[in-house]
Amino acid sequence: MRLQISHPMNKGISVGMRLLKAAAANAIALLALATTSSVALAQSDYPNKSIKIVVPFAPGGAADTTARLLSEPLAKQLGQPVIVENKPGGGATIGASYVANSPADGYTLLYTTPGPQITNPYLMSKLPYDPDKDLVPVTRLSWFPNVLVVNPKLPVNNVAELIEYARKNPGKVNFGSAGIGASSHLAGELFKSAAKVDITHVPYKGTGQAVQDLVAGNLQMVIDSLSVYLPYIKSGQVRVLAIAMPQRSPLLPDVPPVSDTLKGFDATAVNYLTAPSGTPAGVIDKLNKAVVAVMADPALQERMITMGMIPKTSTPQEMAQEVKAEQVKWKKVIQDSGAKPD
Repeated sequence: MRLQISHPMNKGISVGMRLLKAAAANAIALLALATTSSVALAQSDYPNKSIKIVVPFAPGGAADTTARLLSEPLAKQLGQPVIVENKPGGGATIGASYVANSPADGYTLLYTTPGPQITNPYLMSKLPYDPDKDLVPVTRLSWFPNVLVVNPKLPVNNVAELIEYARKNPGKVNFGSAGIGASSHLAGELFKSAAKVDITHVPYKGTGQAVQDLVAGNLQMVIDSLSVYLPYIKSGQVRVLAIAMPQRSPLLPDVPPVSDTLKGFDATAVNYLTAPSGTPAGVIDKLNKAVVAVMADPALQERMITMGMIPKTSTPQEMAQEVKAEQVKWKKVIQDSGAKPD
């Protein structure tokens, strides 16, 4: 038989360990409570300082103009200054990377076109950020309609006639773009695939050169921003065949969508507002509601429409679903075209 002798010191150590463990557990619980409370306080107190909206393009462009149009009423809605900061370069990757690596507190946001989240992952071999992991949606802001325009000397008056002409003249119809991987390039590639026609891409260094060559007759067609081509449409220097989105534009109510001829065709550019991943849900919700309220103003909507945009906000969840669907669509277009600007 074995005897177990219990020493009084052992009992003291055991009791001490239990007390130490209990104290540690209490400390962890208090720390968690404090952390939760501080996060909740930060969300309820948001915003308590100025908010920065980063535009990954140069000043003066459509994205920059729209962000500045939004900033003043948004500042009034949130009660804090909203500052627009331009960080152009790298196909919008510089600005997107800056926001992706900013503190996830709701004070640094990204005004983005499809490039940073939708097309760049398939156009560029190395991105300094992960669009799916490093950025989270706040809201869709607007649709930016593109138009299918041709030189007036081209003997076509609608999309069906253009397709017929291109099929009878394979390789002889050129479409211009602002550069390899630009939205105007990808829209042309989408048309080429959907219409099953052999048309040739001519990339330029910017939209301006493409406009000049289309007017001069060196190009036959372009699918690009309505806001850019509207003056040339009105002057008769180019002929508009269709709007490249599923619905008609208030600025061109008599112009039908491409999808009337090519079912499902949609080459609409979209503007989004995103935040760094990890931004508290309460902050995202406040931002979303504030932007939606601002965008509901009829005067602001009218100004955006005159600029060629269609105001169209969303919930963060709706935006996330839309981005995923657009990634799938444009990934195929990019892979089929072989576009690789880098």
